[in-house]
Amino acid sequence: MKVQLAGTELEMGGPYLGEMRESNDLTGDPDRLRERLDEDGYLLLRGIQNPGLVLDARREILEGLREVGALEPGTPLDDARISTQIEARENLPGMSELTSTLRSSDAVTRVAKSAEIMGFLEVFLGGPVVTFDYKWLRMVGTGSSTGVHYDIVYMSKGTQNLHTVWCPFGEVSLELGGLAVCAGSQNWHKVRDTYGNMDVYRDGIEGDLSTDPVELVDKYGGEWKATSYQPGDVVIFGMFTAHASLANQTGRYRLSMDSRYQLASEPIDERWMGHDQFEEDSEILRETTTSIETARREWGI
Repeated sequence: MKVQLAGTELEMGGPYLGEMRESNDLTGDPDRLRERLDEDGYLLLRGIQNPGLVLDARREILEGLREVGALEPGTPLDDARISTQIEARENLPGMSELTSTLRSSDAVTRVAKSAEIMGFLEVFLGGPVVTFDYKWLRMVGTGSSTGVHYDIVYMSKGTQNLHTVWCPFGEVSLELGGLAVCAGSQNWHKVRDTYGNMDVYRDGIEGDLSTDPVELVDKYGGEWKATSYQPGDVVIFGMFTAHASLANQTGRYRLSMDSRYQLASEPIDERWMGHDQFEEDSEILRETTTSIETARREWGI
């Protein structure tokens, strides 16, 4: 099967893109889980979240999309069918406000702070855990995807012992465009020492590392990994794992969330704490002044 990753067509099972490895067999052994994370750069855990909580959040998100006219009238809510009118409208009224409301809604928060995920991370990280108030809620339409990046370039003001948890709200097939990670990219030392040391808001540099995932593998090694997901699955990875999303090749919304977690005892990036901090923080709103192509030439990567 062919998929689109950061604008590049790849064959699933080909030389650049393989199936993610599951780590459920290690859930009772945090030391081995940490070794797996060091080795692969990610942990795929099937069914760790309560599917009921996940589907409750999905329903709330879809009801919000229906209220703003983003769903095709007359279709079942759970189909998440994108309105045929959206392509003709540059900005759908109410979508920005909807996203801001939903990311802090009770249903979404219950998923992000569930006993299952908080309990797992407390054992995995070895102490009490906190999560950023800001949640990255994704309602991805046809043809859309996320570019290749490290997360550290967006949240570098606290501890680097910070972990992303990617959670799909519902079934996510390869066609629907789920998360893809580059196993081994946590060991791209020259990239870590240059791109991985910048902060997009402080430095005014574009955040995506590349639009060519093959170029990165050819130059630095590793292999892209992807899979299909069910409600309750999560992918956990650190700040220096390159990742992106497959393009949504369907006429349905792909719904998912990125949340960040760390030990409560370690410094936290305050830009992502507090109500609507993203909209209010002038540093976060700084204008991009340097292209990633220019920055990469200067860094020699």
